[in-house]
Amino acid sequence: MNDTTVTLVGNVATAVEYRDTVTGGVARFRFAVTARRWDRERGLWTDGNTSFYTVSAWRSLGANLAASVSVGEPLVVHGRLKVREEERDGQRKTFVDVDAVAVGHDLSRGTAAFRRAPRAESRLQPEPQTESGSGSGSGARPEQDPWAVAAEEATEVKPQLVTAS
Repeated sequence: MNDTTVTLVGNVATAVEYRDTVTGGVARFRFAVTARRWDRERGLWTDGNTSFYTVSAWRSLGANLAASVSVGEPLVVHGRLKVREEERDGQRKTFVDVDAVAVGHDLSRGTAAFRRAPRAESRLQPEPQTESGSGSGSGARPEQDPWAVAAEEATEVKPQLVTAS
């Protein structure tokens, strides 16, 4: 698929709204991006037009974003660009959305302290013990081996979302 990916640098314009859905949680907010240009004649920066985007972040990215971001904070948003047209009040309007893949604070304008999100509980059950008192004999516990988790999940019949952190 040929998606158009963009990276936007701007500020959070509205409060982050988080909702749980059937396919996983989603966070949405409006994002303001203002072009700045150096005015040589006056010797200072001037603001250009401001563009507004609706940013959507799904599943763990959405949950982490809702817990981490407030109105006015500077962010860098990377994701898939979606342009849609709708008719409202007899007029055709164009809306520009971004399905976020990654979001982070703009560290050129401040500092941040990263906190790793707690992992969801493992869906694996403890390995059954054999008569000799050990499992498969690998010695590694499944919760310590992320590749074992991925391999076991891949053998299950029902489709599942596998995330790594």
